[in-house]
Amino acid sequence: MGKKDSINILGDHIKLPPYADFPNIEGEIISLRQIAKADLEDIIGISFYDAIQATTAEIAGEMQAKIDNDYREGNTIHWGIVENSTGKITGTCGYYRGFENAEGELGCVLLPQYRGKGFMTIAMQLAINFGLNSMGLKRIRASTTAQNFSAISLLERLRFIRVVELGNDVIEYELRIQKNS
Repeated sequence: MGKKDSINILGDHIKLPPYADFPNIEGEIISLRQIAKADLEDIIGISFYDAIQATTAEIAGEMQAKIDNDYREGNTIHWGIVENSTGKITGTCGYYRGFENAEGELGCVLLPQYRGKGFMTIAMQLAINFGLNSMGLKRIRASTTAQNFSAISLLERLRFIRVVELGNDVIEYELRIQKNS
């Protein structure tokens, strides 16, 4: 028997990966979709697994295979960020660690030529909405280094609050979920 795709935590229904159909999310300017083999050459510079960066399309493919396996095991969901007008992959984002206690850690990376265009803000908003409304997450976390001022600015624009310094110059942020009463 495989892992259940939904669990009940304190009376709340949480729907976790994998899904019957991979959830592609369309926005006006960018969309989030599953990464295909044809995308690997374009994302070598932003392909990471266990903090190791790919240096070739072959290594990026091996990393993507691990990410796909993590998705099938219900531990992650990883999207390519696609510019709708060109169909090009501009970056990646997703929930990369842990769904214990209805929590998810959101991460993102953008190719340098697409920075400063608002793509990551939109991508993160789409991923946050999916995490809250489709997955039922109750807490969303994100971590970055103290020197990554762009990431810090992004997280603060998205209303994440700095919660703790984790060591090695890493800071954890949390999105405070507003409860409707």
